[in-house]
Amino acid sequence: MFKRGPLLHVVLYQPDIPQNTGNIGRTCVAIGAKLWLIRPLGFRLDEKHLRRAGMDYWQYLKWEAVDSLAEVEARLVERNWWYLTKTATRLVWDARFERGDVLLFGSESRGLPESVLNQQPIRNLKLPMHETVRSLNLASTVNTIAYEAVRQFGGL
Repeated sequence: MFKRGPLLHVVLYQPDIPQNTGNIGRTCVAIGAKLWLIRPLGFRLDEKHLRRAGMDYWQYLKWEAVDSLAEVEARLVERNWWYLTKTATRLVWDARFERGDVLLFGSESRGLPESVLNQQPIRNLKLPMHETVRSLNLASTVNTIAYEAVRQFGGL
């Protein structure tokens, strides 16, 4: 599946909801991305909701669960990192994605820590949404941004 390495790296920082993670895993299989899960997780990895949301695709998913963001950073050096947050001023459409980029998403309940968002504010991106909406579903957000990246560099 990864002849030239993963198309993208989707990193979930301490995700809370197994169904979202399962759906995100399905998206990763669909585009050839690797899924990284940073502990602690709000669910067990064998939870039935996680597998059910991923349906029959979980067996094809390239994924790892790690103990810290630092571990992922050390393994994915010399790549473009993008931090997705509703507090960004830059829209996702303004980014120029490349194969192998890293898309970092926060947990459903807490988002990304300020310490992460303050590292490279120019790399913070958001999807546009009306001010009355508090947030978007994590799985929907990952799907939208991952496919925008794929669109930009010309497909799978």
